[in-house]
Amino acid sequence: MSAAETLSEAADRAWSMPLSEIDVSNPELFRSNTMWPYFERLRKEEPVHYCTDSRYGPYWSITKYKDIMAVDTNHQVFSSEAALGGITIRNQAKDFILPMFIAMDPPKHDEQRKVVSPIVAPDNLARLEPLIRERVCTILDGLPRNEDFDWVQRVSIELTTQMLATLFDFPWDERRLLTHWSDVVTNESEVVTDEVIEARRAEIRACGEYFVGLWNERANEPPRGDLISMLAHGEATRNMDYREYLGNVLLLIVGGNDTTRNSITGGVLALNQNPDQYAKLRANPDLIESMVPEIIRWQTPLAHMRRTPLEDVEFGGKTIKKGDKVVMWYVSGNRDEDAIENANDFIIDRPRPRQHLSFGFGIHRCVGNRLGEMQLRIVWEEVLKRFKTIEVVEEPERVFSSFVKGYAKMMVRIPN
Repeated sequence: MSAAETLSEAADRAWSMPLSEIDVSNPELFRSNTMWPYFERLRKEEPVHYCTDSRYGPYWSITKYKDIMAVDTNHQVFSSEAALGGITIRNQAKDFILPMFIAMDPPKHDEQRKVVSPIVAPDNLARLEPLIRERVCTILDGLPRNEDFDWVQRVSIELTTQMLATLFDFPWDERRLLTHWSDVVTNESEVVTDEVIEARRAEIRACGEYFVGLWNERANEPPRGDLISMLAHGEATRNMDYREYLGNVLLLIVGGNDTTRNSITGGVLALNQNPDQYAKLRANPDLIESMVPEIIRWQTPLAHMRRTPLEDVEFGGKTIKKGDKVVMWYVSGNRDEDAIENANDFIIDRPRPRQHLSFGFGIHRCVGNRLGEMQLRIVWEEVLKRFKTIEVVEEPERVFSSFVKGYAKMMVRIPN
């Protein structure tokens, strides 16, 4: 069955089933890339929607661009606190809560975010750019010609893992541990058992033990420019307890890995699905500047963020109760035709390409957004110098997750 047929069948179901039965959180919809018609129907008919039954329990869906912005920028009412549920539709277990600054409200959020933000300041990005370019060139020059290979493993994961290792000053030969731990945190199991839960926790604890060793090293040395040293010496973070440190480490691993990695893959796929845009890019490489944010919008590497209201609130004509689970579907808002013209189309020369929700809004806007954009820009600058095209040779394998909208595998071929 082709992807188009699968999507067509999904559209028939999405528009015929009772609204009350729609559950856009089902990870299988994302693995099969068939969530689009469900979101389209919710945007048109019930943009603030309550699902009573899902694998995550009951939750509200916010699916329109402006509504998502309204929730995202109102941290006074819609909390990110880990103890209330955090930032994903999947609750943290009460006995395994890992606080992190993205899952905090002010003032603690602001104080901790400020500790690590210098690593993505403009002057530091300027210092990192030549290193990133050198690595991109090495990776691209090592790719085979006229031979099928997995772009996810050879390019997307390798580049982002190298970048993470640099930001953490992590042992270079063990850098793939960072990818592994990122996947452990974000991936979901089709069947959730006590054994699966305990295995995941054991992997996370192993990550924690490793990073405690790095903390102890950096804390006993003069301050340096890597993330662990920043946390170990930062006034707002140097006295963190173990779980808070581990939570922040996992946040930085996932934030520095999944978003860029899946946008690097998604860009190749988008250009293959839109050959007119690929031709436009080859004819005018200057369009990379506007193409990069368009890739990030089109891909939306994190499909949602979750909030928990601190009080009853009237929103979109509905009464959302204190403590309810409220999910902002960035993946839907980025396809909202009322906010973005031709929102379902991939257009590399959009007049306002940064009009998207992929980085969030308000105090939790992605701290590393410019670093992610820079990596994507360099990748495409160097790709265009070397290859006429990168051909996707089969439908990619997507991950089973309604949080990370990503790829497990994508086979490509670079012709001579």
